[in-house]
Amino acid sequence: QVQLVESGGGLVQAGGSLRLSCAASGRTIFRSAMGWFRQAPGKEREFVAGTSWTGDTTYYGDSVKGRFTISRDNAKNTVYLQMNSLKPDDTAVYYCAADRKPFRGGERSDFDEDDDWGQGTQVTVSS
Repeated sequence: QVQLVESGGGLVQAGGSLRLSCAASGRTIFRSAMGWFRQAPGKEREFVAGTSWTGDTTYYGDSVKGRFTISRDNAKNTVYLQMNSLKPDDTAVYYCAADRKPFRGGERSDFDEDDDWGQGTQVTVSS
């Protein structure tokens, strides 16, 4: 099991940027696909982005394509989410997830409740 701690959230004006970090401990995430999800009040959890275990392949939710970028630094056991051109609709709690099954691609379908999840970080975008 890996422990995941998200950071970097906060309050930002529309059009601004934030960079979220997800620091892993307890085991290496080298073999794990990693993902970012978000959940706004009253809404279902939404897939934001995923990266394969190699980092060579990335996936994005339709609502964030072209604005968000997921990346990973295996040496630091950390995954990042660079968020640009933020909109009020991006307001949510953002969660990091580590796929427990190794060597996978990071698509939405690779993540489920059996994987490792962080506690989340709040992102609020004001208009």
